[in-house]
Amino acid sequence: MSKQEKFDRKMLEALICPLTQSVLEYNEEKQELISKSAGLAYPIRGGIPIMLADEARVLD
Repeated sequence: MSKQEKFDRKMLEALICPLTQSVLEYNEEKQELISKSAGLAYPIRGGIPIMLADEARVLD
C-alpha cells in the first residue's frame, strides 16, 4: 500500500463522528476526516479511518 492510499469516498457516507454523531468532511490532501462540530481531524492510515478521539488531531 502506498503512504497516500486513496480513501473510499463511498465509505464516508456511512461514517459519522463518534463523539458528536455529526457528518464528517474528507480532506484528501491531509488524509483526514474532519469533524467540525467536535473540532477534531481523524487520520486515515493505509486507507483505513482511525475513528478514535485520542488518535485525532485537534483543529485550530
